[in-house]
Amino acid sequence: MMPTASGPPQGTVRTWLDARAEDDATAYVFTDGSASLTWSALLREARCLARRITAEDVEQGESVAILHPNGRAGVIAFFAAVYGGFRATMINLAAGPDAIAYALDHCAARVALVHDDVNILFEQTRPRGLQRLTPGVADNTASLHPVTAGDDALLMYTSGTTGRPKGVVHSHASLLAGGWTTQMAHGLSATDRGFCVLPVCHINGLCVSMMGALVSGGSIAMSAKFSATRFWQQIGETESTWFSVVPTIVSHLLHGTADPDADTRARLRFGRSASSALAPDVHAAFEKRFSLPLIETMGLTETAAQILSNPLPPGVRRIGSPGVAWGNEVSILGPDQRPCPPGTQGEIAVRGPNVMRGYLNDPEATAAAFTGEWLRSGDLGRQDEDGYVFVTGRIKELIIKGGENIAPREIDEALYTHSDVIEAAAFARPCTVYGERVEAAVRVRESSDLTDQMLIDICVERLGRFKAPDRVFFLPELPKGPSGKIQRLRLRDIT
Repeated sequence: MMPTASGPPQGTVRTWLDARAEDDATAYVFTDGSASLTWSALLREARCLARRITAEDVEQGESVAILHPNGRAGVIAFFAAVYGGFRATMINLAAGPDAIAYALDHCAARVALVHDDVNILFEQTRPRGLQRLTPGVADNTASLHPVTAGDDALLMYTSGTTGRPKGVVHSHASLLAGGWTTQMAHGLSATDRGFCVLPVCHINGLCVSMMGALVSGGSIAMSAKFSATRFWQQIGETESTWFSVVPTIVSHLLHGTADPDADTRARLRFGRSASSALAPDVHAAFEKRFSLPLIETMGLTETAAQILSNPLPPGVRRIGSPGVAWGNEVSILGPDQRPCPPGTQGEIAVRGPNVMRGYLNDPEATAAAFTGEWLRSGDLGRQDEDGYVFVTGRIKELIIKGGENIAPREIDEALYTHSDVIEAAAFARPCTVYGERVEAAVRVRESSDLTDQMLIDICVERLGRFKAPDRVFFLPELPKGPSGKIQRLRLRDIT
C-alpha cells in the first residue's frame, strides 16, 4: 500500500486511514485549543459519523455537503464523508451566498454536515431537500458502502471568476496521488508536522496538507485562519517543521514585524508557496530575512493540487519558476496542441494519476479541458532544457494592447520591486485606441509616500512605456479568493 518514488499510492482513503490508525501517533493538533486527534481517534470518530450518514440512506457516491471552517470538526467531517464512500463536497464559506447556493443546488446533496457557527448561512442558502445532519446518538449498526480506488471521493468548486463555478470531481486514487506528489517533492516523513492556515475547502489546504500527512504518516497543525502577528508563534507552539502558504501571505509576513524565534528557525525545514506566481523580489527578500528555504510550487484544483515543485536544498531552486514535475508529466502545448520545444511559450498541460475525473454534470467543459490524455491548465508558460517551467500568465488574463499580448505578471513583478508594495496586480481596461490598456492596483504599507507616478516610472524603466500601466490604483486590500489568491479579473469592476 505504501507509495514509492516509482508509483502512486494504491488503495483508498479508507484503507489508508485504517492503516494509519494501527498506531496511536498524533495526526492533528489545533491552535484554537481543541483536543488533538491521533490517527486512531480520527478513525473512530470518522467511522462513527460515516455510519450516521449511511443510516440516512445516503447512497454510495452521493454528495455530502460540508460547511465547516478549518478545525477539528471539519477534519472529522471530511474524513467521515470520504471514509463512508460518499463524495465530500467542500463548500467555500467565503464565496458569498449566491455561489454557496449554486454549489449546494448543483451538487444535489441531500445531507449536509454544518458547523454551528455557519448554520444561519446554511439556512439562507440551502435548496429545498437538503437537510442538516442534526446532532444526536450515532447509529453504529449501519453497514458502510464498499469503496474502490476509482470511486468519487471529493467535489470541489472552482472560484468561478469567469462564469459559473465548475465542480471538480476527484477519486480516492487522485486524492491520494495529490498527497503523494507533495510527499515526494518535499521529502515528508512521519516526523514532519505541517502548519495549515489555508482553508481546507481549497485544494491546496486539503490535498497538500491533509492528504500529504495521510500519505507520509506525519501530522498537521491547523489554524482557523492566517494571522500575520501570530503566524511564527503558532508554528513554534505547534512544533511544525514546514508550512504551505500563498504569495499574499508571503508578502504580509515579509512586511510584518514578527519573526520566528531561534528554536522555531532551527526546527523548520522549509516553507512552500503555491496557488499563484511568487514575485522573484519578494521571494528573495523573504529568504534573506527569515533564513528559510521557500519552495515555489504550482498546482490546480483539477490536479489535486501540486504538479510542479522546486527541489529542496541542496537541489537547484530557480527563483521565478515553480519547478519541475513530480509524480506527473508536464508539457507545453502549442496552438496545434502538440508539445513545444524548450524555450517556446505555450499552454501548460499535465497528465498523471492526480488528474481529476472531470467536471460534475458538465461533459462539454470536461471535454474542452482535455487534449487527449493532457489536461489543459489555462496557464501560459515555457520549459527550459532541465524541465523547469516558467509561468508567463493566464490565457484569460492576458492584456491585448494594440494586438500585442502582455502578461500581467510582468507588471506585477515590476511593481513588487518597490519594498513598500504588499499586494499588486495588473489588469486590462477597454480602450478605444488600443482595444485594451494596462492598469494596476496595489496595496502598500502604512505611512508609505508612494505615488502612482512613482510606480508607473518603475514599470517604464523595467518594461518600457508600452507595457507600463496608464494608471495605478491604491486599495486597502485587493480582492482575493478562498486561498488568498488575488482575483485579477475583479479589479476592473471595483476601480
